[in-house]
Amino acid sequence: MIAVPELMAAAATDLAGIGSTIGAANAAAAGNVESVLAAGADEVSAAVAAVFGAHAQSYRAVSARAAAFHDQLVQALAAGGGPMRPPRPPAPRR
Repeated sequence: MIAVPELMAAAATDLAGIGSTIGAANAAAAGNVESVLAAGADEVSAAVAAVFGAHAQSYRAVSARAAAFHDQLVQALAAGGGPMRPPRPPAPRR
């Protein structure tokens, strides 16, 4: 496998920008889904609101895990785009 450090650094920068955009969208949507109100006073409306509220909580949990993975990926790509260290010499045989 051949890795071009400049391309890896550029990919890390691009991914960091995507992560910022997704984070901003999640923050903007968070206020709208914090509490889902029932459309009416009946049991069905309350049940539907509860389902949507549960989906919102699940989305937040999955989104947090995805953001953590994204951050790790960006860090790995950024580290791969840095200067290469020379390989270590082999250990002496005994």
